[in-house]
Amino acid sequence: MLQLNRPTNEINRDFPEGEQSSSQDVKFYVDIVRRQFPMVLAVAAAALILAIVYLFTAAPLFTSTASMVIDTRKLQLFQQQSVLGDVALDSATIETQLEILKSENVSLAVIRDLHLIDDQEFTGGGGGLVGSVIGSISKLFSAASASSEFQLTRQALGRFEAGRTVKRLGQTYVMEIGFTSRDPVKAGRIANAIADAYIVDQLEAKYQSTRRASVWLQDRIKELRAQASAAQRAVVDFKTANKIVDTGGRLMNEQQLAEVNSQLILAHASTAEARARLDRLNDILRQDIPDANIADALKNDTIVKLRAQYVDMASKESIWSMKYGSDHLAAVNLRRQMAEIKKNITDELKRIQESYKSDYDIAGTREESIKTSLNNVVSESQLTNQAQVQLRELESNAQSYQAMYDNFLQKYMESVQQQSFPITEARVITSASASLAKTYPKTFVVLAGGLLSGLLLGLGAALVRELTDNVFRTTSRVQEKLGASCVAIVPAIYGGQPSRKLFAVNKSPDGESLLRYVVDHPLSRFSEAIRSLKVSLDLYSIARENRVIAVTSTLPNEGKSTLSVNLAQLMAHGGARVVLVDADLRNPSLSRSLLPNAKIGLLEVIAQKARLEDAWTIDPETALAVLPAVVTAKLPHTNEILASKAMRELIAILRSQFDYVVLDLPPMAPVVDVRVTSSFVDSYVFVVEWGKTKMDVVMHNLRTAPAIHEKLLGVVLNKADTNLMSRYESYHGRYYYQKYYSRYGYVE
Repeated sequence: MLQLNRPTNEINRDFPEGEQSSSQDVKFYVDIVRRQFPMVLAVAAAALILAIVYLFTAAPLFTSTASMVIDTRKLQLFQQQSVLGDVALDSATIETQLEILKSENVSLAVIRDLHLIDDQEFTGGGGGLVGSVIGSISKLFSAASASSEFQLTRQALGRFEAGRTVKRLGQTYVMEIGFTSRDPVKAGRIANAIADAYIVDQLEAKYQSTRRASVWLQDRIKELRAQASAAQRAVVDFKTANKIVDTGGRLMNEQQLAEVNSQLILAHASTAEARARLDRLNDILRQDIPDANIADALKNDTIVKLRAQYVDMASKESIWSMKYGSDHLAAVNLRRQMAEIKKNITDELKRIQESYKSDYDIAGTREESIKTSLNNVVSESQLTNQAQVQLRELESNAQSYQAMYDNFLQKYMESVQQQSFPITEARVITSASASLAKTYPKTFVVLAGGLLSGLLLGLGAALVRELTDNVFRTTSRVQEKLGASCVAIVPAIYGGQPSRKLFAVNKSPDGESLLRYVVDHPLSRFSEAIRSLKVSLDLYSIARENRVIAVTSTLPNEGKSTLSVNLAQLMAHGGARVVLVDADLRNPSLSRSLLPNAKIGLLEVIAQKARLEDAWTIDPETALAVLPAVVTAKLPHTNEILASKAMRELIAILRSQFDYVVLDLPPMAPVVDVRVTSSFVDSYVFVVEWGKTKMDVVMHNLRTAPAIHEKLLGVVLNKADTNLMSRYESYHGRYYYQKYYSRYGYVE
């Protein structure tokens, strides 16, 4: 406040701002709450009162809850596969069942079963005082005619859905069904009815689906039966046309081919066996006498006997030849008999040879015959193989149609059984009962919610009010918007009652003159603020001459005249030579208050119709010289008077005779008189009414008058409410002032 003002030509400049820390942001909002605390408290109190009123007027509500589970374990009696297929129960399925529980079909079923359209709770006005008021208001805007059944049903449906709650318990298959009503018994009955209606709806849905599936299956079975019969007839007709005969599941030509092939193998083996016997016998014929093994192998008794006789005679012949000599008659007879026996053996072997040869020829002939038959069968098989491909296709189609027919027939039988035994996965595990305690309104929740909402609304209103507060309340706002120092904050003068303020009047409520307040109350906060302005004037005089001080404002009734006279009296009472000039030629209110009977003044001195010494009046107590402005008629060109050479010469004379020349100028917004005084004024004191004058008005006037802003000593916030101002800038409050002066017994 006591800093030397450095005038600048820029107003509301954009200064580079650093990043604000989180603590600064918190402080910003804390300051808003501190400044707007009464409004926040009032809104919160109003919301709390409304919550209390609501608790006393709202009708109590009771909630009953039933629990239902979707059981994935089906009864063994009905373990067969469903016609429509079993759907796995996952989260999406459970959520779907929740939506079905909330559907209008289930709700309307409960409304219809319990006759809720005849219940006043669902079709009449709401309960409690609030409900009665709402019902009365709705009747004023509704038609006079009676509501139809459809309208009553829709109205009951809306209230039914508002009172119903359905939710899933965690990740389980359990669903909780709740209903809220003014009657606890009715709430339990409706909750149970919702569960029953859902189960009935599921059963009906399954029955209808199975019945529709059965009807469709009947038509499909008829169609498949006809298609299977046609396919089988096509197979039979094709076999007949192509002379294809099945024997034991195989075609006849395939069976013949297998049999002939087997016969050929046997015939070939027989031929080989006969040829082997014949070749062996030929080898035996090339021997003289077959040995014993060959004789036994031939299994011929004649050859065996002859060979035995031959061996016996050969033994005797050998003995006799050795005993009697080879020419002995007995030996010769024996050799003759041996030759006869050998001839007989040879003849018998030749006979057997002929027999073996005959068997070999027969086996070869039979083999050739079988080969011929095999060739014929192979030729026939090659002809039928072409038809086999088409036959297999026809048989495959016949089998497919038959399989489809059998499958659909089985499904149809299952659907018929399911129509007779309908089942559902849902079942009630906990029935709803009447609630003993009300669930709404909850006293603590309503009071806490009312208080919290009131605080939030209050904070929101405070923030809105703060952001839309387009007036000057703090020195920082003055420096930020106007680029000038706030040299003083002058408090408003309170009367006998704390709620009364005096705005720009000449008498305080106790009869004391505001124009002499610094003299009558030298230790008051008002006087201290004027002293602060005086110190700023003295500091400004160090840098440049500062003897002609002009006091102005933006709008009328901001207290510039009161501030001018008190500043002049303070300086004069301190021993300085001071003259107060009323330069508001449009509305010389200062002259009318101080010297209402004056006949000559500023205008007469400028016009040289009177001497300066005759025009001013000296205050005997403070020695303050007052030069009034006597205006008897409206002057259209007051700006030209103030800008005249005579006015400048008068100021020069006053500057030479007095230490300070205080000019009470008119406000800047209504007239342009202030702008023409910059040539002879050393510094301007700009008065702004605290909490009332709009920022944009002040900024516009100073922006359009750069010469005045260049010589602007500072801004005085006048008529400040110190009690309220302490919430904006606590260091400007009365607490520190009173704390300091209470030591000396000077507290107001």
